[in-house]
Amino acid sequence: MNIILLGAPGAGKGTIAQKMSAALKWPHISTGDILRQHLREGSELGQMAKKYMDAGQLVPDEVIIALMEDRLAKSDCDAGFILDGFPRTIAQAEALDNLLKKLEKRLDKVVSLNVPLDIIVDRMSGRISCKSCGAVYHTRNMPSLKEGICDRCGGELITRIDDQPETVKKRYQVYEEQTAPLIEYYRAKKKMIEIDGRSGGAEEVYEKVKRSIR
Repeated sequence: MNIILLGAPGAGKGTIAQKMSAALKWPHISTGDILRQHLREGSELGQMAKKYMDAGQLVPDEVIIALMEDRLAKSDCDAGFILDGFPRTIAQAEALDNLLKKLEKRLDKVVSLNVPLDIIVDRMSGRISCKSCGAVYHTRNMPSLKEGICDRCGGELITRIDDQPETVKKRYQVYEEQTAPLIEYYRAKKKMIEIDGRSGGAEEVYEKVKRSIR
């Protein structure tokens, strides 16, 4: 099964996608992780994307679409995949439709995690990420075993610029303007499932998502 997770920055897409990937053995494909890898490597693509990410803006379509085509063509996506952070615009959704057709794959479900801005700002205020591998933690809800140290690779945990409150508010505004219209786009295609992600922990929201895609 091929799934898209939609939701504003901080809605919990990454956490839910990681749980689904571990349970179902489908790759979790996050444009954020891919882009951060390029940033760490100092590639031309990474430098191009950095100015947009730091300002809480969307990375240009041509960059994202090229990355996604290469990733979705890999053999580990044959049994299913979970897209997190793509598509973000109607234009990207249309490009994904064409890409999946080209790769002879189909989109099965789109799950939208609905969380208001005030809750997102509160959640993001405690979010920290590994400077080396990009793994995400939360100081209250999902801390690392050793403070300031990544469980996965031992790297330093930091607060990213795009997780700071003012940038979060900018990113949320961009989401409302450019990404939220995807809900109606996929609703018209009979693929949309909406999940209330405001209350309960990650495990409770994950159970809602699991039930919804069965």
